[in-house]
Amino acid sequence: MPRCGIVTLAGPPNAGKSTLLNALVGEPLAIVSHKPQTTRVPVRGLLTDAETQIVFVDPAGLMDPAYPLQKGMRRAALEAVHDADVVVHVHPLAEAPAPRLEDLVGRLPAKVLLAYTKADVVPPETRPALAPGELAVSAESGEGIAELLAAIRGALPEGPFLYDADDVGTQPLRFFAAEFVREAVYAALEEELPYAVAVEIDEFREAEDPVYIRAVLAVERDSQKPIVLGKGGRTIRAIGTAARERIAAFLERRVYLDLWVTVWPRWRRDPAVLARLGLPLPPESQR
Repeated sequence: MPRCGIVTLAGPPNAGKSTLLNALVGEPLAIVSHKPQTTRVPVRGLLTDAETQIVFVDPAGLMDPAYPLQKGMRRAALEAVHDADVVVHVHPLAEAPAPRLEDLVGRLPAKVLLAYTKADVVPPETRPALAPGELAVSAESGEGIAELLAAIRGALPEGPFLYDADDVGTQPLRFFAAEFVREAVYAALEEELPYAVAVEIDEFREAEDPVYIRAVLAVERDSQKPIVLGKGGRTIRAIGTAARERIAAFLERRVYLDLWVTVWPRWRRDPAVLARLGLPLPPESQR
């Protein structure tokens, strides 16, 4: 009997969840940045072999939300945890021991595995002793990845595959295109500004060659537009080049990426915009 299930990676911001997801599925699906709270909408990746299909979910890091966008991110993260068949509690090895996951998310209906990440930066002689069943993993060196996958496969429920065996993700291509533009934004802009940028795909014409993608980069204030554009358009060109290369590699197609910068006043606090971006607020936050 085949095994199939939803496996959610849960942990604090900047614990290495997105890097771990990419290592587990063998594809750079989730965007990665040294800045915390990069993930907003949960990213889903698939890993399928002859006997098992794992639907990985990488939501935002668990945090105490300070404003509506973060409240939407936390709601989506909690839903991903509560919908899972298996939860991988992700925590940096250098900050062991991890807190009890129940204290972060409430009830835990799923099986829980504890994976300590970023093991490559902790010398063996300074590593804490781990309890039976706990794993030290590194997405950079590959340490513990095979062992974690074996533990996940053993915890999956029996059931038919949910997706085609050749699929690597469950979300539409335009979702990943928007994410890769956001990744380029985080790389190009410093300090707080990347958190004030939203990305929405206006057009995605896959039938054309090259694929035509029109993306809107929305900031919250008029004063932020020149920063995103850069002197003589230098910054927006750098963002476009990096994002286009990333999207083209993902699609294995030539891509024409058309970027536009606009202002959505206070979009991080606008329930309608957040819902459109896939992060509806909890009902109590909309009153």
